[in-house]
Amino acid sequence: MEEFHYISSEVFTISKLQEIIVENKKIQLSEEASANIEKCREYLDKKMASQETPIYGINTGFGSLCDVKISNENLSKLQENLMKSHACGTGELVPEEIVKIMLLLKVQSLSYGNSGVQLETVQRLMDFFNHDVLPVVYNQGSLGASGDLSPLAHLTLPLIGEGEVFYEGFRQPASKVLDKMGWKVISLKSKEGLALLNGTQFMSAYGCYIMLKAKKYSYLADLIGAVSLEAFDGRIEPFNELIHLVRPHKGQIRTAEFFTEVLEGSELISRTKAHVQDPYSFRCIPQVHGASKDAIDYVDKVFKTEINSVTDNPNVFHNEDIIVSGGNFHGQPLALALDFLGIALAELGSISERRTYQLISGLRGLPPFLVKDPGLNSGFMIPQYTAASIVSQNKQLATPSSVDSIVSSNGQEDHVSMGANGATKTLRIIDNLERILAIELMNAAQALEFRRPAKSSEFIESFVKSYREEVSFVETDRVMHYDIMKTIGFLDSFQIDLEN
Repeated sequence: MEEFHYISSEVFTISKLQEIIVENKKIQLSEEASANIEKCREYLDKKMASQETPIYGINTGFGSLCDVKISNENLSKLQENLMKSHACGTGELVPEEIVKIMLLLKVQSLSYGNSGVQLETVQRLMDFFNHDVLPVVYNQGSLGASGDLSPLAHLTLPLIGEGEVFYEGFRQPASKVLDKMGWKVISLKSKEGLALLNGTQFMSAYGCYIMLKAKKYSYLADLIGAVSLEAFDGRIEPFNELIHLVRPHKGQIRTAEFFTEVLEGSELISRTKAHVQDPYSFRCIPQVHGASKDAIDYVDKVFKTEINSVTDNPNVFHNEDIIVSGGNFHGQPLALALDFLGIALAELGSISERRTYQLISGLRGLPPFLVKDPGLNSGFMIPQYTAASIVSQNKQLATPSSVDSIVSSNGQEDHVSMGANGATKTLRIIDNLERILAIELMNAAQALEFRRPAKSSEFIESFVKSYREEVSFVETDRVMHYDIMKTIGFLDSFQIDLEN
C-alpha cells in the first residue's frame, strides 16, 4: 500500500479522496504540479516588475474596492490584511474530517499553476494535512459566491501565524504549533491571499464528505427496505425487471435489480400472499429510491468537475501571457447540486418513516407496535414519533438555499449562491437520514422475528444476525434511546464498496 498520494493533473475522484482519508495517506506534489506552480509564480513576479496598470486583487483592493490601486511596497501587507479582515466566521466548528478535506482540495486547486501562489505556500498547506494540524474553521460566514471567503480565511490564517488549530487533541494558537514544528511564517506575495481565500473548497469539502455518506446510506436504504419488505410480508412483483425496462430510469432499474438479488432464496418473499398489493412505501421503492440514486449520480459528477478545477480569481495563464479576472469562485453549480442532494436524501428518509409506520400498525399478522402483550407494553410506538419528527425537520432543511441571494460588497457582488448554507444544512439532512434508517432497521428486525420459523434470504439473515449482536429482540418495554444509539453505531461502522 502506497503511503503517499501525489497531487497531479490526473482526474481526482471522490472515491480517491475517500481512499486518502480512510488509509490516512500523506500528500505530495508531483514534479508536474511543482513545476506548474513555480512557472506561474515566476511569470507573475516578472509581470509585476514590468507592469504598472492595475490588475484586480494583485495590486488593487478587493470587492467594491477594486479601483483602489495599491503600491508595490504594500502588496504583501495587502494580502495579510485580506486574510485577517476576512476571518470573521462564527457558528459551530467545522468537523475536523471536513477541514482536512478542505486542505486537500485547496492544494489540488492551487496545483494547476493558474493561481500565482508560491511553492512554499502550497507545501505548508500539505504540512498541515500530513501532520494533522487542522485549522479552526467556523461553519457560518460564506455566501458561496466570491469563494468561501470567511471559512477559507480561517483555514489559511495559520500560514501567517494567526488563528487557531487543533493539534494532538488540543485547540491552541497556530503560532505555538508553528514554533513547535519549526515552521517559519509564510511571507505572502502579491495575489496569494486572494488565491487562498477565493475558491469553493468549503462547499466542495462538505459536498464530498456528504457524497461519501450519501452513497453508503442510499445502499443501506435499499438493504433496510428489503428487511422491512420481508417483515411486512411484501410482494416481489414490483421489482420485476419487465416493469422497469419500460420506464428505464437508471436508478430505478438498479434498485429493482438489488432487491431481486438480495431476496433470492427467501422463503418469505416466495410464499403465497393473502394481499394483492403493498402500500406505496414498499411497492414504489424502485421508483423513489431510484430517483434519489440518479440525483446522487448527478451531484457526484458536479463535484468531480469542481474538485478538478481552478476556482480562485483572477486566473493566471502564463503560457498565454494573460491574467483574466472572472467568476470561477461562484458557487452556483455546487449550490444547486447541494440543494438537489438534500432533497434526494430527505426523500429517502420520508419513505423510510412510512415503512416504519406500516410495520407498527398491527397489519398482516404483526402485533400492534411490534411487542408481545401490547397495552402493558408500548413497544415501538414512540420510535416512530422520533422518526416522524426528524423527517419533518428534514423537509424544512430541504428547502433550497440557492433560490436566495443578498447583495454584498456595495453592490459589486450582487448575486450570490448561498451554497455554503446549502452545504451545512445538507450535512444535517444526511445525519438525520442515518437516524431515520436506524429506527426503520430496529422495527424491521423486530417484526421479522414474528415471521419465524420462516426465513428470509441468506444475505438478509446474515445482515440481521450481525445487527442482533448489537441490539437484542425487545421482549418488554425498555429505554429505546440506547437501542437507537446502538443501531446508529452499527450503521456507522457498516462498510460498503463505493466502486460497485
